[in-house]
Amino acid sequence: MSNFFQRLFTALIGSAIVIFAILYSEWSFLLLLMLMVFLALREFYSLTSGEGIKPQSTYGIIIGLAPFLSPFLNSSFMIQLNLLPLLFILPYFIFIRELFTKAEKPFSNIAYTLLGIFYIAIPVFMFYLIAFQGHDKENYHGTNILGFFLLLWANDTGAYLAGRWLGKTKLFERISPKKTWEGVGGGVLLTAVVAYIIAMYYTNLDPLNWYIMAAIIIVTGTLGDLVESLFKRSIQIKDSSSLLPGHGGVLDRFDGLFIAAPFVFFYLLMFA
Repeated sequence: MSNFFQRLFTALIGSAIVIFAILYSEWSFLLLLMLMVFLALREFYSLTSGEGIKPQSTYGIIIGLAPFLSPFLNSSFMIQLNLLPLLFILPYFIFIRELFTKAEKPFSNIAYTLLGIFYIAIPVFMFYLIAFQGHDKENYHGTNILGFFLLLWANDTGAYLAGRWLGKTKLFERISPKKTWEGVGGGVLLTAVVAYIIAMYYTNLDPLNWYIMAAIIIVTGTLGDLVESLFKRSIQIKDSSSLLPGHGGVLDRFDGLFIAAPFVFFYLLMFA
């Protein structure tokens, strides 16, 4: 199977699972996000280990999953458990635990452990909170999340196809030699079309909010892809893992989300 069709097959199966989890219920969406955080953090800590650096991967994953526990228990078992105060102190145990590891580079270990949490877990939790923005802020709205994903996928797909067939002018050759301005244009065009269609049917957010979300995702999603390319280039790897055939790992597949979600959440929180 060629790389293109392998990539397409993985994308179709993965998209179906994601869409089902989003639309089925809040708890299924939270379960999906927790799996995403777990796999992404595991990849990140595995890639950053080496040359005397040993991130506290198990503890970092526990802290990364902790914010999702309260809403998951509430949405699936109706158990009210407020863990927010605990989240303010958990990261400081990373510093304390390093006292007992006798590590060669203790503060590098601390830095990479915290970086994984701030780069992956916190943006994904903000992504979850996007479901509660708009006209109705009390209830879960899967359409907010699905609309975000559709815009992000449109940007990625448009950029990939236009870059593959028309790409000539390099966008950021030092970081990502394959990305082109023609690809960016393709992403802009397809995302604009998708935003127009979404705005007609997903009415919890006003059309203007969808158009602004699309613009934010075009910019920050592309930058997120470049940030992950910078990370991979700095440790001299091609893919974060081989988990998703044709796409690499979870970090490769959701790199745009990690940077786009905080910006979209902030915009909706302040202006929607």
